[in-house]
Amino acid sequence: MNINIKPLTKALREDYLFFFDNMTFEENPDRLKCYCYDYHFLGDVDTCTREMSRAAVQDLINEQKLTGYLVFDNDTPIGWCNANNRSNYQRLLRDYDVVDNPDDKVCSVVCFLIHPDYRRQGIAQQLLEKIIQDYSGKDYDYIESYPRKGELSCEGNFKGPLELYKRFDFKIHKTHDYYYVMRKELT
Repeated sequence: MNINIKPLTKALREDYLFFFDNMTFEENPDRLKCYCYDYHFLGDVDTCTREMSRAAVQDLINEQKLTGYLVFDNDTPIGWCNANNRSNYQRLLRDYDVVDNPDDKVCSVVCFLIHPDYRRQGIAQQLLEKIIQDYSGKDYDYIESYPRKGELSCEGNFKGPLELYKRFDFKIHKTHDYYYVMRKELT
């Protein structure tokens, strides 16, 4: 394996689309239509189609409103992490209890997708290391994540497992019925 992690840019848009066009969602085929657009979309998720999501993310990438990191094995995209300014995630702000102080500058990590052939090989850890490194050099107060509670499969842990964040000194900031709000303070 020759793993390389790159921030999403307009130049990588076709690689991003290739990844989602070819990603397998064995446990949850409904996610085939996601393209990691859900947190940006305020409409009815059930009526959103794969084509709508695909077109919308192309616009978001072109406008630099969809950000995150693609993982490559050589030249093939095999993973993705959606990391962005929290204020860019309209569904997150509407549906989750995450904002204490609106003046906090927060990078939210909302999704990890790793191709099934590459899971359990430390790729999510490498992604989180890269996010911490990159966002520590920017004007952010915190990196925030929203891991789900309970015993979950790899695909079910698409928000990242609790233990991953603990490994990087994220602290539980809030506890809800189905998820945690975890934070890492950036200095």
